[in-house]
Amino acid sequence: MMTFSKLTAALLLAGTALALPSAAQAEIPASVRALIEKAEESDDVEAMQVLIDLADETFPGNAEELNAIMTKFKARIAVKTAAEQLAEEKAEKEAIRNAGIFQNWSGKGEFGAFRSTGNSSNTGVTAGIELGRQELGWQQNFKFLADFQRSNGVTTREQFLAAYQADVDISDRLFAYGLGQWERDRFQGFSARVSASGGLGYRVLTENPTLTVQAGPAYRVTRSTTGEVSRNIAGLAALDFDWEIAESLKLTQDASAFIQSGNSTYTSTTGLQASLSDNLSARISYAVEHDTNPPLGAVQTDTLSRITLIYDF
Repeated sequence: MMTFSKLTAALLLAGTALALPSAAQAEIPASVRALIEKAEESDDVEAMQVLIDLADETFPGNAEELNAIMTKFKARIAVKTAAEQLAEEKAEKEAIRNAGIFQNWSGKGEFGAFRSTGNSSNTGVTAGIELGRQELGWQQNFKFLADFQRSNGVTTREQFLAAYQADVDISDRLFAYGLGQWERDRFQGFSARVSASGGLGYRVLTENPTLTVQAGPAYRVTRSTTGEVSRNIAGLAALDFDWEIAESLKLTQDASAFIQSGNSTYTSTTGLQASLSDNLSARISYAVEHDTNPPLGAVQTDTLSRITLIYDF
């Protein structure tokens, strides 16, 4: 089958026009009609439009017929494109539905250095991993982050965070979430802090930038470094903001608040990420964590500046 392009359409029609005995003849010759019918077998809308436009200019008086041909051609392409999209979406859903437990995961890993102030003032290493899996109507995400340093055989920074969240879509924007989170930071005064929350979330912005908010009741269990255990009912509010400022530059803002009697926790992390290659990027971030009533001997506010390399997989 002949392959059409805008250039070939123009050349073929120009050659046909030159072969005519009179340029003033308005009737479309059989040879040009055959050329149009041949072009209709292709899916190239631009080439077909060029051919119709040239035919209209070369053989005036046939605009209505030529426009009807072009309208019919575009309608066929639209139907075909829609059918292909539906088939592709169906195949994607079928692949997700039949995926094994270890399939369809994506994520990123990061490694770098940090600088902290507050309960400890030092520089060390930071590492983390994020995993996500899209299901039919819901998704799950796992995050682990660690900051660690030892100086002269003494640990001067030790902070760990692991979190798992599942989101179930209620509509295109509204979803219900379930969150489980574990933290450890002896320099903030606790050897373990477990938080569980469930509630509703809403995707406020879905293009660029994107903004997602969520809120709901929470339950927290904290074990201090002295062995004391506290249990509190709390409320959680959080937001996730991402903005691709340029093709290879992205601004991120994550914030959360666990509000409870005794000791509420507020966190904020602002990051700027620049792409280095298809899978590799560099990121600088600044995190603030504030406890309204920390354990005895700990200060209220910790800050952490990180410089990391991120690999997407």
